[in-house]
Amino acid sequence: MKEELILVIDFGGQYNQLVARRVRECNVYCEIYSYKTDIEKIKAMNPKGIILTGGPNSCYEDGAPTYSRELFELGVPVLGLCYGAQLMQHVLGGKVERATVREYGKTEVFVNADTALMAGVGQASSDIPMPEISMEGHKDNKNHTTCWMSHFDYISKLAPGFISVAHTADCPVAAAMNKEENLYGIQFHPEVLHTPEGTKMLFNFVRNICGCAGTWRMDSFVENTVKEIREKVGDGKVLLALSGGVDSSVLAALLAKAIGKQLTCVFVDHGLLRKNEGDEVEAIFGPKGSFDINFIRVNAQERYYAKLAGVEEPERKRKIIGEEFIRVFEEEAKKIGSVDFLAQGTIYPDVVESGLGGESAVIKSHHNVGGLPDFVDFKDIVEPLRNLFKDEVRQAGLELGLPEFLVYRQPFPGPGLGIRIIGEVTGEKVKIVQDADYIYREEVDKALKAYKEEHGVDAPWMPNQYFAALSNMRSVGVMGDERTYDYAVVVRAVRTIDFMTAESAEIPFSVLQTVMSRIINEVRGVNRVFYDLTSKPPGTIEME
Repeated sequence: MKEELILVIDFGGQYNQLVARRVRECNVYCEIYSYKTDIEKIKAMNPKGIILTGGPNSCYEDGAPTYSRELFELGVPVLGLCYGAQLMQHVLGGKVERATVREYGKTEVFVNADTALMAGVGQASSDIPMPEISMEGHKDNKNHTTCWMSHFDYISKLAPGFISVAHTADCPVAAAMNKEENLYGIQFHPEVLHTPEGTKMLFNFVRNICGCAGTWRMDSFVENTVKEIREKVGDGKVLLALSGGVDSSVLAALLAKAIGKQLTCVFVDHGLLRKNEGDEVEAIFGPKGSFDINFIRVNAQERYYAKLAGVEEPERKRKIIGEEFIRVFEEEAKKIGSVDFLAQGTIYPDVVESGLGGESAVIKSHHNVGGLPDFVDFKDIVEPLRNLFKDEVRQAGLELGLPEFLVYRQPFPGPGLGIRIIGEVTGEKVKIVQDADYIYREEVDKALKAYKEEHGVDAPWMPNQYFAALSNMRSVGVMGDERTYDYAVVVRAVRTIDFMTAESAEIPFSVLQTVMSRIINEVRGVNRVFYDLTSKPPGTIEME
């Protein structure tokens, strides 16, 4: 089934993926493309609507990202966001200039006129739109909402056919439209959570203005993808490196539903997983699980510890862990023999960040099984999740019957506990951090559950990621009237939207006290517990 398509044209802004995610949340399929994408390719994709993202430049500068007038003459609705709104005016005959006052952060936006885009936003009325632009605006207008602004430039003159439909105290055109041509522009960012009614505006655009039916749902995605996998694979064999993380687990469940025993999953337990995680993966996908697949578990703990002995430098540890995985996987592949397809848990952010989807700078190169050797003999790659965002992958997992504890598992780095142990990795240290981490997560989960039962809502301090790590510090302590010289455990919890920036979560002190007491009493080799308050930046979420 061909989905209705909204195109997100990326001009180099930082929120391109967030825009696309918000559109998907309206049950409308969308994809991100660079502003360098040829107009003929855009026509061929037959989009129902187009959204132009923000960008770091001024649209009137030489060499600034731009697009031809033809984009606005395709006969489909176009919505420009921030830079996209300014570019629309610049290309179509308006004027954009440097503002005397920069608007940044939460700003009151006053709605001048009802439009399909602003329907239900604030208390929109049918006031007469401002035909003339004045920097003073109408500050007594009570039809307003809060939006997130971030711009140096402003639209000083509207292109022919446009009217201003919203303004701020300092920005005469916070939103504009040419209803006849189905062109809309908003100066603020509706995609961020700081714009409370932003999702409503995007919904109005894609569902009401573009007329999308909202058929992009995970139940239909699973059903259609299963058919596509069967058609592609036929009676061929598929090999998957199963890490036990969300992406590879959902991929395994999807392939299992599509091709069953034609799938072989190799799960390499490197001894750097969270407590009980290896057994949990085997319980779900192994012989006693509910998926009828070939499952191979390789217990390579001691092999990894031997390779990591004496190694303290973080990048060296990462490299050893990655290279050893390839060696182990290669050995298992030799035993299996030739396979027809290699499955990878690539998801849409991987595609975009690798420079294949949008225009934003390449953040990192992705290859989920990390440079597998040429020896692994396959004729094609299967990547059925490559068009999904993480939240959609989780939804697909639930559709496939995976347990919630796995689907909503916290992010976990590829090198595992190897980068949550400062300094040399040993079996003893792994056990310390596994036990401490288990206690910490158990107590935080218990407190979150109690808060929700009492208040009916999630706790305001609810973290997006929380874990324990092991410092390389040993210090003197007293336990049972005896002197100790043991390790310090660090517990961390952060709140974040996109994991690019993060703030320390305010875990209640009573919870931290319980965690400290349990770890020191129950985990041998620990006599201190620290709470990491560092934000990102300047720190990172992980320890190394």
